[in-house]
Amino acid sequence: MSLPRVLIVTPALAAANNGNWHTAARWQTFLAGAADAQIAQAWDGEPVDALIALHARRSADSIARFHAAHPQRPLALVLTGTDLYRDIERGDASARHSLECASHVVVLQHEALRRLSAVQQAKARVIVQSAARVLRRDKATDFIAVGHLRDEKDPLTLMDAARRLAEPLSIVHVGNPLDEALAAAARRTMADCPHYRWLGGLGAEDTRQWIAGARALVHMSRIEGGANVVIEAVRSQVPVLASRIDGNVGLLGTGYEGYFPVGDAPALAALMQRFAGDAAFAERLAEQCAALEPQFAPEVEAKAVQALVADLLATMRP
Repeated sequence: MSLPRVLIVTPALAAANNGNWHTAARWQTFLAGAADAQIAQAWDGEPVDALIALHARRSADSIARFHAAHPQRPLALVLTGTDLYRDIERGDASARHSLECASHVVVLQHEALRRLSAVQQAKARVIVQSAARVLRRDKATDFIAVGHLRDEKDPLTLMDAARRLAEPLSIVHVGNPLDEALAAAARRTMADCPHYRWLGGLGAEDTRQWIAGARALVHMSRIEGGANVVIEAVRSQVPVLASRIDGNVGLLGTGYEGYFPVGDAPALAALMQRFAGDAAFAERLAEQCAALEPQFAPEVEAKAVQALVADLLATMRP
C-alpha cells in the first residue's frame, strides 16, 4: 500500500542554511515510514494528501492556490517569528489569508499562542523543535553567537557589547553576511576588538561544534518564532544569554535568569561579565538549562510531528 503524500513547503532550501530549512528537513526525516514527505519551495499543483507550509507570508501563494484547488484538504501552517511578530501584527493581507486557509496551525513555543485570536488558537498546537546532543569538554571560546547578519538577529548589539567589556572575553560570531552594512560593522569590530571574531557562515556540523565548545551562547534576536540555536545550546549543555522576547521566553521559561533587554548592549555586556566572573550564577543558568533539556530531544519533536500528520490525514477529504 502506498504511503500518504505530504508536501512540506518552505521558502528556504538547503543552500540558505536557515531555521526554516532545518525544520523542514527534520520533519521530513521524522515522517519517514509514515508518509511520503517531500520538500519544495512551492506547491506546483501536484496531487498531495496534505500540505505543511512554513511561513505565512512567504509561502502565501502556495497556501492560497492549494486551498483554492482543494478546500477540503488538510493544510498545516507553521508560523515563524516574522509571521507572528511582524507580518500578522502589522496586518499583512497575505499572511492573514494564510491563517484563514489553514486547517491546522503550528507555533514553535508556548508564548506564541498569546499572539493568536481565540479562533486561531482553537486550531493551533505547539511543536517545540529539537536537536541532537553534541557535547565537548574542551572550551574554545567564552561566548558564541549564531545567526545570519540581518536586522532581526540584531548583531550590532553583540558588537557594541564586545566594545564595552571590561575584560577581553572571547566571542565567536557565526553567520552569513546577508546585509553588507552589518558585515562591514563586523569587520570593524574585529579590527577594534581582537577578542571578537566573525567567522562568516559555517555548515551545521561545524556550527554545532563551535556551540558545544563555548561557555555560553549569546542570542540577541529582536524577532524569533522559536530559535533552534537556543535548543542546540541547551542540548550541548551550554547556558544561554538571551534577549527577553517571546521567542526566547517561550523556550526557556519566564523564570530563567539569563535574559537581557532586547537591544540593550550595556546590559548584555554586564550579563556576559557576570557570567564569566560569577561561578554561582553560571552554574545556576547551567542547572536551569539542564532541567529544560529533555523536552528538546528529537524523539519528543518526532512524536509531535507524527501526531500532527496523523491528525491531518484523519481529516482528509477528496
